[in-house]
Amino acid sequence: MGLFSFFLTLTHMLFLLSIFQHTLAGLQPLCHDDERSALLQFKQSLAVVQRSFDDYPSAYPKVASWSQEEENNDCCLWDGIKCNEDTGHVIRLDLTSSCLYGSINSSSSLFQLVHLEWLVLSNNHFNFSEIPSEIKNLSRLTALSLSNSSFSGQIPAELLELSKLESLDLSFNNFHLKLQNPSLANLADKLANLKVLLKSQKPMPTLQ
Repeated sequence: MGLFSFFLTLTHMLFLLSIFQHTLAGLQPLCHDDERSALLQFKQSLAVVQRSFDDYPSAYPKVASWSQEEENNDCCLWDGIKCNEDTGHVIRLDLTSSCLYGSINSSSSLFQLVHLEWLVLSNNHFNFSEIPSEIKNLSRLTALSLSNSSFSGQIPAELLELSKLESLDLSFNNFHLKLQNPSLANLADKLANLKVLLKSQKPMPTLQ
């Protein structure tokens, strides 16, 4: 009887340990408060104009899922966002065809997301605002896509400080964006890790 009880207790403990390990493996850190706040401020700085994007069947306002309500305050679970599974920092922001309209200026909270590795803002309308020099704050970026996003003016020299960039898409902004200083040659020279550079009227391959 004693031996039977021992094995029963051991089996129960192993079962509980298995459940604990499974639960622990599924846990991910919640997003950071400052990054959640920055994302919500970025959302509030822009308008959602869905009717203007009827030509894009896949367009929908991803930011509609962003909320500070308690049951939905983990920004790692919001549309268009991916967090590092270990640190909880936001590392990818993909707002392709998100029906966004408005200007992005130098004080935008977007530039507080300093852990970003991917930033995709394609197929939105940023009201012909210039790309702010604060883009340099996103020094971890390996992929940046601003295709067909209605930016204008001179591409800032600070773009050259994004030394980790492997993919840069500025296509379908040709009539508004200027590439003089830095020039195309400067980009190719300074961004040593760059493998894909698109500036022509040619779509960028989908970023995965």
